[in-house]
Amino acid sequence: MLKTIFLSIILEALPFVLLGVLVSSVLQMFVTEETVRRWMPKNPILGILFACLLGILFPLCECGMIPVVKRLLHKGMPPMIAVVFIVVGPVLNPVVYLSTRTAFQVYPTLAYARMGLAFAVAVILGLLLHAFMKKSPLRVSHSTVNGQGADTVTHHHDHDTSGSGWSGKLIGMGKHAAGEFFEMGLYLIIGAMLTALIQTSLPREVLTGIGGQPGLSHLFMMGYAYILSLCSTSDAFVASSFTTSFGYSSLLAFLVFGPMIDLKVTLMLHSMFKTRFVLALIAIVGTIVFLGSLTIYLLGWMT
Repeated sequence: MLKTIFLSIILEALPFVLLGVLVSSVLQMFVTEETVRRWMPKNPILGILFACLLGILFPLCECGMIPVVKRLLHKGMPPMIAVVFIVVGPVLNPVVYLSTRTAFQVYPTLAYARMGLAFAVAVILGLLLHAFMKKSPLRVSHSTVNGQGADTVTHHHDHDTSGSGWSGKLIGMGKHAAGEFFEMGLYLIIGAMLTALIQTSLPREVLTGIGGQPGLSHLFMMGYAYILSLCSTSDAFVASSFTTSFGYSSLLAFLVFGPMIDLKVTLMLHSMFKTRFVLALIAIVGTIVFLGSLTIYLLGWMT
């Protein structure tokens, strides 16, 4: 059972990691820093909307999101936009919407609610980051340039991009993709193993005893999503199997929180951002999703 769960997570996530490093490599070789900086909005509200738009333009799940964001950060993307993109991009994309509609054909409202709550998280999180994030949350290395301290993002796989012509760029893209793949693959393997260990030790009978308790069922499904670490393109089919024991608002919490923050994403985030920032991000996103899904239940919009 442990081996089956471990391999299923790896096989499910691997195509999206490959897609992510491919997009990252294209950005590295063909998109200049000046282009990225020119497209980045200065207004915080426009920046939040831009981060949501990126989710539509780059329909990746959370597994393939990290290498793309790392490259965009290196090209000049502001950390606030990057964080919002990491969190909501795996939900606010057309592939996830279609998979959710397919999994919940008898209750399509859940697909709309998933997109709506994810957008609300993006707006609230973006505003909080704009108001309180005064220092860069990125892991940095300190270097001295002309006698003055300078902070530069630490990158382990920057390659020479000076190759001439398309052949040189394609070779450089391949080298970059290989480096990114092995770096992200390490975190994926560790996260998949931890997830399989926890999942096999959790009795399934516990689920039915909690599903009828508002609040507790929301927290439980959020925690369960964190442990399962499913890709956002397939988690709706898992959630649909719980409709007999959990209410739709609890499943909404599962579907929104899981793609934003799960076990393997936490490990990947830790490779980019400072530990204190990652913990704060988990707490903020978790609070917004919990209060949002519980409010929807209390208002009677979803039971």
